[in-house]
Amino acid sequence: MTKVDRNAIKFNQVSIAVVSIAAFLAALPGLAGLLALVLAVGTARSSWGVFRAIYQRLVLPLGWLRTNAVDDEPAPHRFAQGVGAAFLAAGWIALVTGVTVVGWALVLLVAVLALVNVVFDFCAGCFVYYQLRRFGVIRRPAAQG
Repeated sequence: MTKVDRNAIKFNQVSIAVVSIAAFLAALPGLAGLLALVLAVGTARSSWGVFRAIYQRLVLPLGWLRTNAVDDEPAPHRFAQGVGAAFLAAGWIALVTGVTVVGWALVLLVAVLALVNVVFDFCAGCFVYYQLRRFGVIRRPAAQG
């Protein structure tokens, strides 16, 4: 098992919630679409993650947070972020095609689930990942050694 920085994950979740809620309150569908893109890029290539970069280059050096590395698998967290990106993208598509109630509901769902992760330490996307792995849809990562 590898180390995962729990504070980086929490920072990511708070950032997702803040941007999603800001998009809703300001009625900016483009911001929701941009967030979907940011999450998709960060999922595909974690080193390109915008919130990760802010955390590593600003938050940590300024001492606002400290790393909290724990034994954990990064794959479920990446999967969860990808699911968030997909929901935000679907929300953005709904918004730009005039299905605003569905669009904002999807955007706000992502915000709520991100906050549930922060407050209750329950990652819905991680839960889905582990269930899919349990049923053989997702294969267990190869052992590293």
